[in-house]
Amino acid sequence: MMRRSTLLSMDAFSRAEDDVRVRTRAGAYVTLACLVTTVFLLLSEYRQWNTIVSRSSLVIDREHGLKLDLRLDVTFPHLPCDLVSFDVLDDSGVLLLDVDDENNHFTKTRIDQRGEPLDAAAAASFKLDAEAAQLPPTDPDYCGSCYGSRDQTRNDELDPANKVCCNTCSSVREAYLDAGWAFFDGKNIEQCEREGYVDKISQRITEGCRIKGGVRLNRVQGNIHFAPGDAFRSARGHFHDTSMYDQTGSLNFDHIIHHLSFGPSVDNMQSLEKASNVAIAPLDGKQVLPRYDSHAYQYTYFTKIVPTRFEYFSGSVIETTQFSSTFSARPIGGGTTETATYTSGGTPGLYFNIEMSPLKVIHKEQNKISWSGFLLNCITSIGGVLAVGTVVDKILYRAERTLLNKKQ
Repeated sequence: MMRRSTLLSMDAFSRAEDDVRVRTRAGAYVTLACLVTTVFLLLSEYRQWNTIVSRSSLVIDREHGLKLDLRLDVTFPHLPCDLVSFDVLDDSGVLLLDVDDENNHFTKTRIDQRGEPLDAAAAASFKLDAEAAQLPPTDPDYCGSCYGSRDQTRNDELDPANKVCCNTCSSVREAYLDAGWAFFDGKNIEQCEREGYVDKISQRITEGCRIKGGVRLNRVQGNIHFAPGDAFRSARGHFHDTSMYDQTGSLNFDHIIHHLSFGPSVDNMQSLEKASNVAIAPLDGKQVLPRYDSHAYQYTYFTKIVPTRFEYFSGSVIETTQFSSTFSARPIGGGTTETATYTSGGTPGLYFNIEMSPLKVIHKEQNKISWSGFLLNCITSIGGVLAVGTVVDKILYRAERTLLNKKQ
């Protein structure tokens, strides 16, 4: 009997008999208010649990063998496609000179002075017989001069197959590059005059160029750049034949960046804010079109690339990058302005200096609250509403009883 009494004394949910309960109109209103409030809070908790958010974390990048998928779309309004070259250099020793269109999926589109692409008829207005331009004259004994850029003094002693010859305009240009000589526009060079190279350059000198495409890069520090003339490398370093650019003052590297990214886009990630998408391609739409003479200017973007992983709620994963960039415009002749003093040297062009971050950002889609958190919040909401309702009901009941006693 004692044990039962002890156990009953521990009942925290003691109940009164129905015949001693007092039901009031105020209590009914409080009950209805509690029910409405409880339903509203439970629906709110469900929406919170069903909401997908993106949570970010920062880790050391331990991925190996991944590449940077460079994707760019740049317009040069005052530089013809024939005079611009695109090179890639990195600290691992990889060197890509004048990146090939076919192998790296780049296209060059000629544009007019208004920035509009030339239609097929206009693009073909300068017509060269492509086959004749790439082949030597029909004379089988023809051996074109290299104009001193290569040693041809012993040609008379050699068989025709072993002679040093420059039979086309392109072979003369290559010989000039190997010798480190300025080629200019090919004027007075018999091969270039015959093939129409001189006319080609003079007719297109007022055009612009839009370069679009992509290439895979190593995840190491380096730079990609657009520079005038053909690129060549010697014991002294990496150079460009800027002779034609230097003698034409109307040319410059003013540019419009339509798109630049180092990885795939994640525009379809539901929970990401727009700011996250902008960080993947923050330079999109940037225009550098100064009103001053920018012929002898070098434009440089110092980019800091952060590897980024986006983990979707569905389970799919995208490896990409985000980057920040700082812009600099420097006259290669040096000089002093109101804000800075510049050193002389360098080549006109558009440069992107790349620096990789050792850290990786992970954006992961998940429920705003966990399942256990949802249940706990529901129980808390119900208990809180009942507790507040009980207090309000007691206050109203006591107030009602007090008023009735005063009237009596």
